[in-house]
Amino acid sequence: MTTTFSTTAFSRTTRTKRRFLSLLGRYRENFQQWRKRVRLRADLCALNDRELQDIGMTRGEIDYVASNRTTDPRRRRWVVARTIIVAILCNACAVAFMSEARGQCTARDVLQNRLTHKEAAPAGQPQGPINSAVDVRVWKKIAIGTFPDSFALRRALYAAGCGVGDAAEQILARPAFTLSARRTELELLVVSAAELGFDAETTSLGQIYARAQQLGFALSPAEIGPQLRLQYFDQPIGEFLVIGMEPVKTWEGEPVILTVANGGAGLLLIGQDGRTEAEIPVASRFLFVRPDKVEPVEAAVVRH
Repeated sequence: MTTTFSTTAFSRTTRTKRRFLSLLGRYRENFQQWRKRVRLRADLCALNDRELQDIGMTRGEIDYVASNRTTDPRRRRWVVARTIIVAILCNACAVAFMSEARGQCTARDVLQNRLTHKEAAPAGQPQGPINSAVDVRVWKKIAIGTFPDSFALRRALYAAGCGVGDAAEQILARPAFTLSARRTELELLVVSAAELGFDAETTSLGQIYARAQQLGFALSPAEIGPQLRLQYFDQPIGEFLVIGMEPVKTWEGEPVILTVANGGAGLLLIGQDGRTEAEIPVASRFLFVRPDKVEPVEAAVVRH
């Protein structure tokens, strides 16, 4: 009787354990499926309208397809196949780019870079109020238009180990974030809000932009942010450079501008409040470009 009772109790315990493991397995599988749907949605959102049309989709169908609801099986297979092909090609682009780059974004590689090479001077040494953008020397020249699309650009950031903030990651995947259609070299100018003539502790982003443009600075293309991150591996620790750009809205509709930073734990690309009324410390340094070097938007076909 005791043996029978022990066997029965053991059997019940075993069944309970199996049910628990089965339930845990289902939760794990559901979580993995959710991550796949999120990744698929991001990949599809990175395609432009022409590419979506090529695979038989519209932008309004992205959420429907990514949510795993039933659609035409042939379309679903082609969407998955197209996404895989794009991912493979973009990975190849990222690997090719990173094989040419000597620096990396991780804290270890940044430290190694500082030990091996002379430490870079901080951007834009403090100076008095400036009267014109013509009086500001070029801080750095940077190439844009070197990636086929924003998906390849994001892959290169990840391959380099660069930290990308949530807001920055969102706007890099937005259709409003575009890349130059041809390779162009831009001259970057660094200036603080204080050097633009503001003497209060903070001032609004709109006022900074208005004063900068009045003095002859031009807003940077949004592409400058990630491109600078990939071309500025020797950024000094503690330096935060705000990209003077037109804000790009997140999926929730919040305007965001980008900041290229080295907080000490690695190289970062982060987003910050891009509202016109956003209060900015006057010590903040902004990156603008020379107007005569900016490629007119209407003169080039932009890529998403």
